[in-house]
Amino acid sequence: MSRLKTFTNGFIKENPAFVLLLGLCPLLGVTTSAINGLGMGLATTFVLIMSNIVVSLVKDFIPAKVRIPSFIVIIATFVTLVGLVMEAYVPALYESLGLFIPLIVVNCLVLGRAEAFASKNSTLDSIIDGSGMGLGFTFALTLLGSVREILGSGSFFGMKFIEGDGMLVFVLSPGAFLAMGYLVVLINKINKKTA
Repeated sequence: MSRLKTFTNGFIKENPAFVLLLGLCPLLGVTTSAINGLGMGLATTFVLIMSNIVVSLVKDFIPAKVRIPSFIVIIATFVTLVGLVMEAYVPALYESLGLFIPLIVVNCLVLGRAEAFASKNSTLDSIIDGSGMGLGFTFALTLLGSVREILGSGSFFGMKFIEGDGMLVFVLSPGAFLAMGYLVVLINKINKKTA
């Protein structure tokens, strides 16, 4: 597989959220606004890229019996780093994302890419894969957050453009499922047309 294909797979063909349906907990939990989606996506992307780099570098030194626990320790290190940096420099976003930042450690996307890709490929290929999947996940979170924010509160990235309130259901949990369902259908239609 070419490196360009590896990078672009995460956007539409193998989008972690809309096609593979990985990482749905933060996807549905924090996407009440576009800024929350973008912040969570970028945090996950950083952890994904950095953990892929380290896993690809140390894969030959980790015994098979402790491979998964080792990957979790590597991922947890970068999640802790992201959490501390966000708390120091963007405390409002950190507060808004809350518990979902530490939950990146158990995100199926991050551990899955470490196990399925980074542990079997070169460092450069692992960086490309982590970037593509991470940015695809960021795209999904930001898109879902944008749809929910526009329909739910009549604003975009916090800038109000519709007087009054929007449709309250999109700010609540059921709105996440509704918007997600429609976006999955849309992405599947795009995939069928390009196949």
